[in-house]
Amino acid sequence: MRGIYIHIPFCLRKCPYCDFYSVRFDEKTAEEYTDALIRSFELPKYRGLRADTVYFGGGTPSALPSELTGRIMRSVYECFDIDKNAEITIEANPCTADERKLSAYREMGINRISFGVQSADDRELMSLGRLHDFERAQRAILAARKAGFENISADIMLGVIGQDKQSLIRSADRLTELPLTHISAYMLKIEQGTPYDNDRVRASVADEDTVSDMYIELCERLEQKGFLHYEISNFARPGFESRHNLKYWTAGEYVGFGAAAHSLYMGQRYYVPRDIAAFIDAPFQQEIPEEEPHSEREEYIMLALRVSEGLDEKKLISLYGEEGTGRLMGLAKTYEKHGLCCISGSRVSLTPRGYLVSNTIIVEFLHAVGLA
Repeated sequence: MRGIYIHIPFCLRKCPYCDFYSVRFDEKTAEEYTDALIRSFELPKYRGLRADTVYFGGGTPSALPSELTGRIMRSVYECFDIDKNAEITIEANPCTADERKLSAYREMGINRISFGVQSADDRELMSLGRLHDFERAQRAILAARKAGFENISADIMLGVIGQDKQSLIRSADRLTELPLTHISAYMLKIEQGTPYDNDRVRASVADEDTVSDMYIELCERLEQKGFLHYEISNFARPGFESRHNLKYWTAGEYVGFGAAAHSLYMGQRYYVPRDIAAFIDAPFQQEIPEEEPHSEREEYIMLALRVSEGLDEKKLISLYGEEGTGRLMGLAKTYEKHGLCCISGSRVSLTPRGYLVSNTIIVEFLHAVGLA
């Protein structure tokens, strides 16, 4: 079955490092945007679409009043064939997820919540421009558990201003003391055109070698705490891997709704323009095919090496033949000797150190099978 992604492009305040498409929350615009989303759900080609995951991303989906989120969820159930055991996720800022809203989410069928915590150090949170402190984040996570959420995720960032290995591990320890089932760990990336895009910030953040060391230590600590490292940036307690995000990493199909949303549907990748006004004004969302068509042969190595299961030798042979696969496996054995790769039976996966240089390894593997 496919996944459904719904982009909610509203924030109370945009974080200085963020490049995701969002605008400042406005109640009238939010109501108009909700209407436009529901119109797009009703496109004939999507009527009755079978899905086993729904994901509200942003922006800050929890900035939306629960009444509007409820309207969207009712329309999702009316327009699509949603599996009874579907994973339905909403991203939330600790500042915009109170007990009433969290209870409303559970009542409307949302069963997974992902909090943008980022750090357990209040000074680091301030440097990131976050509206919450860690106490507020703790309260939100505990309130979600009280409201009936059994699947709760939190984000943590590496390499932020003022962070060192000790403060990162303290953040990891404090998070793992909470009733979390999933943690996403992202390295800070200074995106062009954001407020962080300046020399002062670049001079203040940790260098590449330090961030790499942080990543290795964080991977080890989270696994010690019972979180399986199942994807480059994601860790989960057994059975709580993000089913929706795994669709992206395993080339599963998904349909995106909302300004800036992306889709892979019926073998075609396309996107919706990053323009909320145009999205609201259109009778249905505009869907623009991406220039590069979807090709499993070209994408399999790039995507499969993101996840712990890695590459399957039989799959490699079916896509690239015996000769190309043989060259790739020979390279994999070399990388294994350097601690970057792991070969287990017919599978090839990257180690945490391999993830750090995954782009280089992917290029070499693609070259081995004749695609680079």
